Amino acid sequence: MANQTKSTVVEFVLLGFPGLGEKFYPVVSITIFLLYNLSLYANGIVIVLISLQEQLHQPMYVIVGNLAFSDLLFDTLTLPKIIAKYWFGHGSLAFSVCFLQMFFVHYLATLGSFLIMLMAIDRYVAICKPLRYHTIVSNRVVTILCLLIWIFGAIVGLVVISMGLWLPYCGPNRIKSCFCSLTPVVVLSCADSASARRTGFIIALFVHVFPLSFIVFSYIISLSKLRALGRSKNWQKAFYTCTTHGFVISLYYIPRLIVYTYNQVQLIPNADLSVLLICLYTFVPHFASPIIFCLRTEEIKRTLRNVLKRMITKKY
Repeated sequence: MANQTKSTVVEFVLLGFPGLGEKFYPVVSITIFLLYNLSLYANGIVIVLISLQEQLHQPMYVIVGNLAFSDLLFDTLTLPKIIAKYWFGHGSLAFSVCFLQMFFVHYLATLGSFLIMLMAIDRYVAICKPLRYHTIVSNRVVTILCLLIWIFGAIVGLVVISMGLWLPYCGPNRIKSCFCSLTPVVVLSCADSASARRTGFIIALFVHVFPLSFIVFSYIISLSKLRALGRSKNWQKAFYTCTTHGFVISLYYIPRLIVYTYNQVQLIPNADLSVLLICLYTFVPHFASPIIFCLRTEEIKRTLRNVLKRMITKKY
């Protein structure tokens, strides 16, 4: 604890892509800006439709609505700062603000992982226990589970930032990332951060490997069940749905686990590659999820068409 008094860092500076030349700043900043807007509109549309349309007040859409709100919150708390860094050179964050951002980053990442698992549970029950679906899965049950996941995610976020706050920071303050998270921050500590990184890795394994294992298992069982029923149309539709869902799920989990594992062995030597992978598994699923999980479903598309028709009719 005596080392804590040596902490002299009052702010951190986000480097984004550390090796990126200034001539590429406009391209990167515009790309991030477009990604943010795409996520903002896609998730915003999903949240508004699910909130206002009574026919969408179903367990599956309750989960999707929570996921959309989580993704929108994550992007809003992280992307504007890195955009400001590339547009105006404002990449600095106060010490406390950086750790507040770190809390939400790990909080919302945990939340997203378990919400995707909850979606897999919902689909598993719908396919394998169709006659009992409405007795097993209800809006009340799903709402309670979502609330518990929000609380659990907050606990994980608090545990993670406590590990970072325990370390002293008295030297470098330049973070090789687009936002504050545990590993890029604690490697800047003037004390040995191996224990904090190892504990963070163990937490990350539980938070992501456990849901991923269940998701893969439930999808295999669900597809096997449909295949055994011999309904070719249902089988093809389910296979297509699982394939598209699998794309988002793979993008969310696989690069994340690769980066976590590699950083536990040694830090990825190419900082720009590391940041690119982090952005890939963090932000791309945020605009892909509402499109694949929700906006491409017939019920949502029909509801959206009806809303647009009513708006056009009122206008003219």
